[in-house]
Amino acid sequence: MLKQTLHMSERLACKAVGLARSTYRRTPLAESPADPDADLRDWLRSYAAKHPCHGFRRAWAVLRHEEGARVNKKKIHRLWREEGLQVRARSPRKRAGISTVPPVEADAPRVVWALDFQFDSTIDGTAITIASMIDEHTRESLLHLVERSITAEALVTKLDRVFTRAGGPPKILRMDNGPELISQALQSFCAGKVGLAYIPPGTPWNNGHIESFNNRLRRECLNRNHWTSLLEARVVIGDFKHDHNTHHSALGYRTPAEYAAACRAHPHTRGLQDQLKPVPNQPGSTTEWTSYRGPAS
Repeated sequence: MLKQTLHMSERLACKAVGLARSTYRRTPLAESPADPDADLRDWLRSYAAKHPCHGFRRAWAVLRHEEGARVNKKKIHRLWREEGLQVRARSPRKRAGISTVPPVEADAPRVVWALDFQFDSTIDGTAITIASMIDEHTRESLLHLVERSITAEALVTKLDRVFTRAGGPPKILRMDNGPELISQALQSFCAGKVGLAYIPPGTPWNNGHIESFNNRLRRECLNRNHWTSLLEARVVIGDFKHDHNTHHSALGYRTPAEYAAACRAHPHTRGLQDQLKPVPNQPGSTTEWTSYRGPAS
């Protein structure tokens, strides 16, 4: 830099930085034609091209035990780094949503709604994202959203329509820690309106109702169909969810739609003050919830 920018002589530039002129003129061994490790460097580059996920230890093991080369592991590490073959393993940061309410039992309609995502693909390999939501008490499927990709904004828009159609939001949304579910858009939308309950990462059994529904959707619908288009997937999955609401018989031979209607028509009063504080600015939040624990025997 001193020679090119300030037009110094080699002697003066080396003196300014305290570098011996012989050191400056010396060609690095790795760049010289007589590099003793040239063949080893070529082998390492070839190995890394064939096995991009392997590290220097596996390369050394192959050299030592398969190629029969007596070479030091530390030397392989040095050459591996000098050749730029070191690949840093970057694992994504695990983020967990912050729950705004304590765990609550869904002992009445519109108390806990469980939300989750599933993934499938069309026959051309393009991904399909499926969003489902059920009422944990009535088992009624409430959300039908099938897109190539579902953003947090699209999810919020759909939830707003579902809340309006259902006569208001639930007390709690129970979810896992998916990126769309811990987004700022959903947090802002639910603030002061709906409590958010996130299950611990890696514990799907804590959201068992929606996991059971997703398993049934996977087994009875997704695994039995090949989608030629997104429209076909929307129609067939929508029919499955409608059939679930009108023909399911796990609630004492009542469909979820009939069960939900019975809960609203013949409620049994029971307060939830011990489990959940009322959410402000929500119609009916200061009154007791109606509960229906099951069909009459």
